[in-house]
Amino acid sequence: MQDFQKKVMEEKKELDIKIEKLDEFIRCNPTYKILDSAGRMRMLEQQAAMSWYSRILGARIAAFLKTSA
Repeated sequence: MQDFQKKVMEEKKELDIKIEKLDEFIRCNPTYKILDSAGRMRMLEQQAAMSWYSRILGARIAAFLKTSA
């Protein structure tokens, strides 16, 4: 595996951890519930964008693994 491929895999791993933490904050943290609706919406949009980006990185990784097999 090439260095740039390892970096993509590490980036996805780190991003997925951040997504998990954001999801937990949205679901469990009382601070989220007291944000105004615009603030909550921005956080949900951030979560969606991060998840979309993670899926793209996952597709790239799958392509790496497919071509190296």
